[in-house]
Amino acid sequence: MSAVVVLNTVGLTSRRLVHVPRLAELARTQWSRPLGEVTPAVTCTAQATMLTGQLPQVHGVVGNGWLFRDTMEVRFWQQSNALINAEPLYVTARKRAKRPFTCAKLFWWFNQGAAVDISVTPKPHYGADGNKAFDILAYPEGLGESLVAKLGAFPFPTFWGPMAGLPCSTWIGRCAAEILRQPSGPPDLTLVYVPHLDYETQRLGPAKCDWAKLGAELDSAIAPVLDAAKAVGAKVWVVNECGHVDVSQPVLINRVLAERGLLSARLGPFGRQLDTFASRAFAVCDHQLAHVYVRSDGDRPLVREILEKLDGVGAIYEGDARQAIGLDHARSGEFVVLAKPNAWFAYPFWIDDREAPDYARAVDIHRKPGYDPCELFFDPKLMAPKLRAARRLLQKKLGFRTLFDVVPLDATLVKGSHGLAALAAEDKPVLIGTGTAPREAVTPQTGVRDLLIEAMG
Repeated sequence: MSAVVVLNTVGLTSRRLVHVPRLAELARTQWSRPLGEVTPAVTCTAQATMLTGQLPQVHGVVGNGWLFRDTMEVRFWQQSNALINAEPLYVTARKRAKRPFTCAKLFWWFNQGAAVDISVTPKPHYGADGNKAFDILAYPEGLGESLVAKLGAFPFPTFWGPMAGLPCSTWIGRCAAEILRQPSGPPDLTLVYVPHLDYETQRLGPAKCDWAKLGAELDSAIAPVLDAAKAVGAKVWVVNECGHVDVSQPVLINRVLAERGLLSARLGPFGRQLDTFASRAFAVCDHQLAHVYVRSDGDRPLVREILEKLDGVGAIYEGDARQAIGLDHARSGEFVVLAKPNAWFAYPFWIDDREAPDYARAVDIHRKPGYDPCELFFDPKLMAPKLRAARRLLQKKLGFRTLFDVVPLDATLVKGSHGLAALAAEDKPVLIGTGTAPREAVTPQTGVRDLLIEAMG
């Protein structure tokens, strides 16, 4: 069995590959293909698809988050591997291997409880008083402490939020190199998530990004992995989840549902809170896709009429029609709504910003009932927002309860998004592999799993 390293360089497309010299050279000496995106083309769905070779209506990961109908809670960015309802690559490979098989899963999603031998993933500690301490969760025991001793603490604020950028990718690249160079030899399969191209592309939109700079940054971040892979004789593959597009129109679907009396939100001391039990309809917004959940079948005609008239909506799939886009699953909304290419769905459900929930102005990915790319910005209305954040941090360290209220509510600040399939092949996510190249001009993300199993031999 040949050792394989899989770099997930989020947001890298065939068009942008030229700006990443070492990966461009890898593509020249091996082979590359555009990847046909799954719907939605977002992190959790794409990763689950590449790991299982199945569509979301089979593996069940219908987005980065969805409504958990048994508790009526909207949950985003869950890490349990059990949420994938199909067999992942590392389980299949272990069954087929003729000798002991080892796998390292480094910052890929659905890491907790995964049947892997080495696991490293971001995981803060949460105190009973509401406090939070950044950290990683690593397996086997002692690995996390060893990595921090060698590499320093994982730069968590650069993994997501207004300060998101290169340092997290650099740390992950060095972490992967350490795993590959371990005395026992490299794992048979090493999955490495390299995220930082996903940040500026959403802030600025891909057309306004400095791709020469971003490509050079990615090249430097992955250099330790490529060097270590060469030293230990491992094959390097590159996969990607999506390509980004420029957007100019946030669609506030929940506000429209609230104005029509279909969405209910309870006003309290911490602002309005979405009441999923009382709501007749609401949307879970996830980049350029929204799952619209409707409590009563009798309300479906009205909801559909509202959606059809909503500016920025590109397509609506209801009930069995969701099968056409691979999302006919119980976790999906009664309606699956896709945005027009220049639009994206913003989650706010309150009508008056003075009643916004307290978490709206903070980086709070688990509490918000939708994806919020505004978390990538400091609020431009604030004077010295970084100083404000530093002051909040000091208050926190002194033991005071505090809110890091530095995130803007203005969705028009967001200039890039993803979630739809790109029309041009060069704008699709890029796949780089070894061995015999696939025959098709565009390789579907569902085909990645079998290609990797073949590559491992």
